[in-house]
Amino acid sequence: MHKSILAAGLVALSVTMPAHAKVARCVIDSEGLSYSGPCNYTVAKGGTFTVTPPHGRGFGGETLSITVYVTRPGVAEIRGLTEAGINSRWGPARRSRRDGACWEGTDFSVCVY
Repeated sequence: MHKSILAAGLVALSVTMPAHAKVARCVIDSEGLSYSGPCNYTVAKGGTFTVTPPHGRGFGGETLSITVYVTRPGVAEIRGLTEAGINSRWGPARRSRRDGACWEGTDFSVCVY
């Protein structure tokens, strides 16, 4: 009985603990925003991920983080969080056939290496 309670507790802790960011190189192009440099890369379930600039400086403009929500293989919805706390919709994107590290929308691209 005690072993099953301990196992359940460990599972609960592993589900609630936040993912750890890894350092990556981001190349981001969007209307009025162009960034190429280090970023923090955090992966969630299903391939969804978020990138943030190092030291909370912003990617340029007012964008503090960008999330690529994978909706199905090769297709995602991109959103950016601004300094004002606005979760702005960038739009749909497809994984690039030329570079699998990139997601491309109509007027933006997000690449993480």
